[in-house]
Amino acid sequence: MALIERVEIMMVDLVPKMARTDAIQAFVSQETPIVRVVDADGAVGTGYCYTIGTGGSSIVRLLHDHLAPDLIGRDADMVEEIWKRLLFRTHATAVGAITSLALAAVDTALWDLRCRRAGLPLHLMAGGAQPRVPLYTTEGGWLQLTVEELVEQAVLAREQGFRGCKIKVGKPHVSEDVARLEAVRAALGPAFEIMVDANQAFTVDEAIRRARAFEPLDLAWFEEPLPAEDLGGHVRLAASTSLPIAVGESLYSLAHFREYLQRAGCSIVQSDVARIGGITPWLKTAHLAEAFNMPICPHFLMELHVGLTAAVPNGRWVEHIPQLDDLMLAGMTIEDGHAVPSPEPGLGIAWDLDAIEARRVNELTMVVD
Repeated sequence: MALIERVEIMMVDLVPKMARTDAIQAFVSQETPIVRVVDADGAVGTGYCYTIGTGGSSIVRLLHDHLAPDLIGRDADMVEEIWKRLLFRTHATAVGAITSLALAAVDTALWDLRCRRAGLPLHLMAGGAQPRVPLYTTEGGWLQLTVEELVEQAVLAREQGFRGCKIKVGKPHVSEDVARLEAVRAALGPAFEIMVDANQAFTVDEAIRRARAFEPLDLAWFEEPLPAEDLGGHVRLAASTSLPIAVGESLYSLAHFREYLQRAGCSIVQSDVARIGGITPWLKTAHLAEAFNMPICPHFLMELHVGLTAAVPNGRWVEHIPQLDDLMLAGMTIEDGHAVPSPEPGLGIAWDLDAIEARRVNELTMVVD
């Protein structure tokens, strides 16, 4: 047993390498709060979370003022106990994005430390269910792209070995979305998977209308068609269409997923390890989905999710959106259209400490010891 002696907190602000626009927003910045937990033996675990441009400073202050001080002197191996304790400590601000993201930064650091001390990679430490997971890309499917650009990017994705691609939907009229999807389907043929994502843009009636228009295209799923808080609307939509309905990136609690699954509001679970509060609750969500015979196809954070989806038997897809390339010494391994988890002990992320140091926001760098 080695007790936690020091917690380092910093934030790196990353600019997306390409324009990313969906039905409700554009991504102009990616704040990446990073937490390093150091124990009495000098072992270090590194964790992180992210925002899409707002809230990063709030996460850092929550970590520094309320969460990190509670870690000092605690046994880093007691990951579940620490997660529960920190959740209770922040119960007045939970469940919600800022608190969940802060919890995730701590929890992923503790899992990294646990794996490193055990000499095991995340995918084995957390279960070891499969050696690799199919990979699809979102980078060529953003809403601002023209039909020609969508087709070009989709064909390129297939040539690069991806097993599927995601197309953003939410144009002003359903006919525009259909025309874009028909062009991509015609170029790719029937065997390549196409996912669509509305980013919570529709009302119930419009989601039902678009789902029926999309059905002839044989899509892999219809993602976030409605605001995440509209559970009843998702139940109505799921009952009205043959398309699989995918939700989860905007849910922040295991209990919320339970309600969706119990009421048949979705058929694909997309829990995000950062937004659910870390690896500890992510694994519970994955196994909950397994109990309902549903796959888990997590949102974003491919560098973390490759190990997690390989850890569970119902991990079906990893989403490819490059996030940390500028902060890593080596990228994710891809073989035959599959993401392969790292065999190295820890989360599987080869951090470039010099790059982190060069990009960190100085005023949001803090230490608790």
